[in-house]
Parts: sequence; C-alpha cells; structure tokens
Amino acid sequence: MSDNNNDGKKTLGVRGGGAGGRSGNVKQSFSHGRTKNVVVETKRKRVVTPKPGAGKSGGANPKLGDPSKRPAGISDAEMERRLKALQAAKAREAEDQKAREDEEKRRAEERERRRAEIEAKEREEREREEAAKRKAEEEERERKEAEEAKKAAEKAAADAKKAAAAKRNAPAPATPADAQAAGQSADNRRGGGAPKPAATPSRKKEGGREDDNRRNKGGRNDGRRSGKLTLNQALSGGEGGRQKSLASMKRKQERMRQKAMGNQEREKIVRDVQLPEAIVVSELANRMAERVADVVKELMKMGMMVTQNQTIDADTAELIIEEFGHKVVRVSDADVEDVITSFEDKDDDLQSRPPVITIMGHVDHGKTSLLDAIRNANVTSGEAGGITQHIGAYQVTTDNGAVLSFLDTPGHAAFTSMRSRGAQVTDIVVLVVAADDSVMPQTIEAINHAKAAGVPMIVAINKCDKPEADAMKVRTELLQHEVVVEAMSGEVQDVEVSAKTGLGLEQLLDAIALQAEILELKANPDRAAEGAVIEAKLDVGRGPVATVLVQKGTLKRGDIFVVGEQWGKVRALINDKGDRVNEAGPSVPVEVLGLNGTPEAGDVLNVVETEAQAREIAEYRESAAKEKRAAAGAATTLEQLMAKAKADENVSELPILVKADVQGSAEAIVQAMEKIGNDEVRVRVLHSGVGAITETDIGLAEASGAPVFGFNVRANAPARNSANQKGVEIRYYSVIYDLVDDVKAAASGLLSAEIRENFIGYAEIKEVFKVTGVGKVAGCLVTEGVARRSAGVRLLRDNVVIHEGTLKTLKRFKDEVKEVISGQECGMAFENYDDIRPQDVIEIFEREEVERTL
Repeated sequence: MSDNNNDGKKTLGVRGGGAGGRSGNVKQSFSHGRTKNVVVETKRKRVVTPKPGAGKSGGANPKLGDPSKRPAGISDAEMERRLKALQAAKAREAEDQKAREDEEKRRAEERERRRAEIEAKEREEREREEAAKRKAEEEERERKEAEEAKKAAEKAAADAKKAAAAKRNAPAPATPADAQAAGQSADNRRGGGAPKPAATPSRKKEGGREDDNRRNKGGRNDGRRSGKLTLNQALSGGEGGRQKSLASMKRKQERMRQKAMGNQEREKIVRDVQLPEAIVVSELANRMAERVADVVKELMKMGMMVTQNQTIDADTAELIIEEFGHKVVRVSDADVEDVITSFEDKDDDLQSRPPVITIMGHVDHGKTSLLDAIRNANVTSGEAGGITQHIGAYQVTTDNGAVLSFLDTPGHAAFTSMRSRGAQVTDIVVLVVAADDSVMPQTIEAINHAKAAGVPMIVAINKCDKPEADAMKVRTELLQHEVVVEAMSGEVQDVEVSAKTGLGLEQLLDAIALQAEILELKANPDRAAEGAVIEAKLDVGRGPVATVLVQKGTLKRGDIFVVGEQWGKVRALINDKGDRVNEAGPSVPVEVLGLNGTPEAGDVLNVVETEAQAREIAEYRESAAKEKRAAAGAATTLEQLMAKAKADENVSELPILVKADVQGSAEAIVQAMEKIGNDEVRVRVLHSGVGAITETDIGLAEASGAPVFGFNVRANAPARNSANQKGVEIRYYSVIYDLVDDVKAAASGLLSAEIRENFIGYAEIKEVFKVTGVGKVAGCLVTEGVARRSAGVRLLRDNVVIHEGTLKTLKRFKDEVKEVISGQECGMAFENYDDIRPQDVIEIFEREEVERTL
C-alpha cells in the first residue's frame, strides 16, 4: 500500500521529528473507566497563499465568521461544511453523554432496588429466626417455672405433714402443779397418810384454765389451737405479716399450668385488606379482623370523632390499616364488573349462525305485512290502528332449510330510538319503500341508522301490484341519499315485492341468503351467553319479561344473569311461537322470565356464575345511574339555580304521568312529549313506567294536578276508586298518534291568547272646547271608518303616538251616541287626559283575542 491515496492526500501516521513536528504521549479516557495511551504528533500550520480573486465573493456570510480571521485557503463552502460537521459531532457527543448518564442512573436504581430487596429478605429472615428463638426460650422458661412451682408445692405439703406428725407424737410438758401433785402422791405412798383436804393455789389455777377452755369452746379463744402448724405457716416460714391465701396459690398454679400447655399470646396475622373508595368503620374493622373499639380509638387519636356506622375515605382508612400492620389492596367500585369477562373466541370454536334481519322503513309502507307474507302469519291485524308499536322478533325457516331471524321495527317518528336499537343488533337491514309513496322522512332516518351501524342494506320496493306504483322513481330518489341499487349500477340489492300478492318474496329471501353467505356470520355457542334486550315489559301474570336476542353463547334455563340495573335467574325461555324451550343459541330471539325488575330496552344481558355477583353488579350500576341522574339534574351553583328559576318564570308547564305496556313505547312517548312546546309552554313528564296504573300513580298525579295517560294498559280497581275520589283524570290510548295530538291540544290551552288589533277609523280634531265639569272636549271630524264609544283610541301628533287610552264621552249634537260614521262631526273627551290640540289625529281601534296552537 503506497503512502498516497487516490486523492493525493497523505495517510495519517506518526513520525518523530519530521518536518518540524513534535511527538508525545497522551492518555485517552473512555466510558466505564477504560484508558488508552496514544502517541500524538503536533505539526506546524501550513500557510497557503490564496489565489488572486479567490476570496472575492459577493458578501461574507455572518454565520461563517470574518474571512480575514479564517485559515488561509478555506472557502465559505468548506467553512460551512466544517461548522455543520462540528455541530453534528457536538450533538452526537451530547446524546452519547445523555445516554451514558441515563444508563448509569438506571443501573444505580437497579442496584439500589436489588440491595433493598436483599436487605428486606435478610431482615425478614432475621426477624423470623429471632421470633422462633424467643418463642423457644419462652416455652423452656415457662416449663422450668412450672416444674419448680410443682416441686415447691410438693415439698411444702410434705414438710407440713411431717410437722403435724411430730407434734402428735411429742409428750406434753409437765406443769409445776403436776409436779407438786406427783410429789404429794409419792409422799403419801411413802407415809401411808391421807392427802390433805385443802386445795393448793396451783390446783385452783389449773381448774380455772379448764373452766376457761370449756367456756371458749365456740372458737372465741384460739389458745388451745395455737400449737398447730398450718400450711401457710409452713410455706412462709413464719407467722408474722400478711400471707398469700390458698386461692391465690391455686390461681398462680393454674396460670403456670396453662402456660406450660402452650396457651400463650398468638403471633399477629398480617392480612391483605381490600379498600374501596369509601368504607364504613365497622366494615373496615371486620376486614382487618380487629376490634371496632380499637379502630375507633385510633381514629380519635388522629383527631376524627367518628362512630362505627360512619363512612371514612380511602386515604384515612389506608392510614388505619397501616397502623394496625396490615397491607392495603386498593380496589374500585367498578371492579365488580370485572367478573363479566370479554374474551376473544378461537376460530376453531366458531360455528355458523343464522343472520339477524331488521325490517325498517316509513310508517304504512308495508313492513309488517311483508313480514306476515314471509311468516304466513297475520300480525298487523293484532296491532292497534294497523301500525307496529313494538319491536317484534321472529324466526323464519325458508324452503331451502335456512333459518332467518327477523326484527320488525315501528315506522312512526316517535319510535326513533327503537329503530336505532334494531339497527345496532342486526346483520342485514331490509329497507321497505312503498312504490306509490317513494322515499319519506322515516325512510331517510332508517337509511341513516343502517349507515351508522355499518350493516349492509337490501331495498324491498313494496306495493308493486298497485297501478300507480313507480319502482324507478324509488330507485332515483334513493340516489339522493347515497343508496345506489344494482339496477342503477350500484352494489345495494333491490327487489320488487308485493306483500299482498306474494310477488318477489322468493327473490327477497334469496337476496338475504346471498348477503348472509357473503358476511360469513359465525359465533361460539359453547360459552357464557351474551345478548341484547330488544323489548321489555311488565306482565301481570308473569312479572317482568324481556325479549332478548342472543348474540354469543347459549342461554339456558337456570342461568344467572345481569342485564342493565336488573339481575335474575332464567325461569323460563319462550320462543317467537309461544313454546317453552330449554336453551337459545346465537341469533335466536326469546322471551326471558325471572328478572327482579324491568330492564331498559337496549341493555346488554350477561351470564355470571353466582347470584351474589349478579346482585353486586346490579346494585353498583343502579347507584352509579342514580348519581349520574342526580348530577345531571342538579344545578351546581346558586347563580345557576337563580338563572333556571328566572328562565322558568314565564313558562307554563303541563305535567303528565305516562304508563305503557312495554319499555320501548314508554321511551317513545316521553321523547315525543319532550318535543311538544315552545318558549311559553312545555310538557313535563313527572313519571313514566311499565305496567298497570296503580294507586301510587294516582297519588302522585293528584299531588301535582296532572292527568294520567295509559298506553295499552289499564288502571287496577284500587287505582280507579282512588281516581274517582280524588278527581284525577285517566285517559287510555292504543295509538301513539292520538296521545300526541291530545297532549298538543291540552298544551295549546295553556298558551296565552294572541291579542290582535283591528283599526276601525280615524278622526281629526278641528277645535278644542272647555266644558265645565267635563274638561277639554275635542270637536272632531271622522275622516275614515267608524268611531265607537267602546273602542280604544290613540292620540297622534305629527304621526307620533303621545297617548293611548279610552274615550270618556262621544257626543253628536249634545246627545251621547255609540258610534259615529265617516264624514260626520262629533265631540270626544279622553279619560284622564287633557293635552289635546287642533290638527291632532285620533286613531280608533278594537282588540280581539285569537287562540293559539302549538
């Protein structure tokens, strides 16, 4: 390899003393404490003479510095390139330094954490060993004490027995009297004389002691027992001072015996205490397994005077738990819903399921009739007014053996939310459009619901048997709403049908089957059931009943479930034909019996394992909904309350109570009532519910002065009697049109009547006269219309109204008259007004009240 590269530049090298250079050693430092000795060479600066005109460029760049101070022969481009390289090197160096610092910091934290863990483990092990050692020493000491106490007691008892035996066997000491008597008897035996008759003083003394002993036989004198040794005296070793009783000795021995048997104080158990956002003091003590009094005492030490039934926050409870030596496990109230597991089904577990088809469209376009023709049933005749007011759910088996689940939704404007729910749970939407009526408002709404739900649509052009039917008009108008059918080169299938003659029904079923095949609908039947509530009602004989469309899993009899704010156990399952079934798989609509209350339409049904879980979830949802409603209805500040009261000051309200047969109808009626009214009048629904009208509803209606509207329900006997006594009006309806119209009419009656003015004449003042007792009277000429005594008048001066009032008098030739026609002269005087001048104009008008409607 040569010394020169292709560019003509010499390669880097280290040569000592060459070309005036200096060499030396430098120690180079790297990260992690590594160093390296490097030989460096310092060379002199190379002086290059610039070429003539080389630096004469147009103006120096201020970023590149003064060219005169720059090394010779370096251009602006070269300088700029060097600056960029320098900046990039500095940036890289800063990043490397930061990375090194972060790495060092992370490693230090890791070392600190490991050290803390090792120390904690060692400390726990040491404490455990010390505790075991202390426990063994305590047991050994207690055992030795028990043995010593037992030996002492046995020794004391043996000593006491020995002392008593020695006392019984010892001879009694001789008294002086006895010695004298013995001496006398000996003298008598030696001398043979009789004893002296006189008694000696010692004998008298002895006789006196015997008499005293006999007198003190009842125990008042212990002189005769003073020589015996008691157990206390033997144990204490003396007779002086207060001694322990035998009962005290027995208690001590019992304590020592219990200690020897191991009944000492137990080691404290550390518990994991689950802590919600708020907890009652007694419940906290229960979870810690501590006495309530101890917990209350700790709270009082912290300055909180609480009782066991009061609630404390989570932070305070956490301090108490740590004070007692337990561990805190924070939980949220919403954690109760964690038992409802939502897991993804494996592809191997999925099986084909029937499609769910929703029939949607405008009212009276033949949705239910078309479904009747498919089902070969007659449902429309059973609906009030021939319109569907509930969501109907049916299953149909085609000639090919395919099973289809149909949902029939109402078409009236009030049932918007019902149609929305139908679109959310469906797979395919069949949009029914009448060929003679074309696209209508609820048709557009159904299109929007289907688009929002993201489900495919099939257009069924109905009533094609009518002479005025125009299918092409329907297809053309659908283009305005971005629905392009196949006949117009689009992707949406369209079928011309007639529910009356059965035309095109086979083609419609084929189109549905084709669409379902494209969707490849599958579900896992072998899992906990999940479904949507299509409709809910309160049945008199069966209680709360919910129509549920099962979406996942299989719902079986006996399953425990939670649905919205309600829960229950499946008591019975009834299919669309009214037959009881034991289970319902995916895409099967069934009526579910066994709920504890009526759920909301649209709620999701989930099967859980235990009743306790279902009840806990339902209670949590109910409390959360109650708090949400309270928060939504409450004004947060005093200013908001005053503003609301001021806004409602001039608004008249029509309070009503609504009871319906199913939840969806009640919801639809309430939504329709909210749309009635304006800035002056509005309808307020005090209460809406499902089921018969009860006495409680009548009491609420009487208190608020409201009528009760029953939709497909009736009042029970106590409610009817109460309504008759209290004068509460009950109205029954079976068609929602009639109910809405009647409420509109009633609300219109609260509107203040409109005052309309009709101008009937003008009069010009020619002269002003002063009349005694009357004041100023204007001599007028009626220039237009009629001047009436009962009419209102305005005084105009230069076309400006300066007074408005009534006439005090209207005369013609000194006679009081009721009216004066155009072209005649008359005299007028105003009520409580005298500022009238010639050339003023009097405007005469009448007011009439016009009733207003909403």
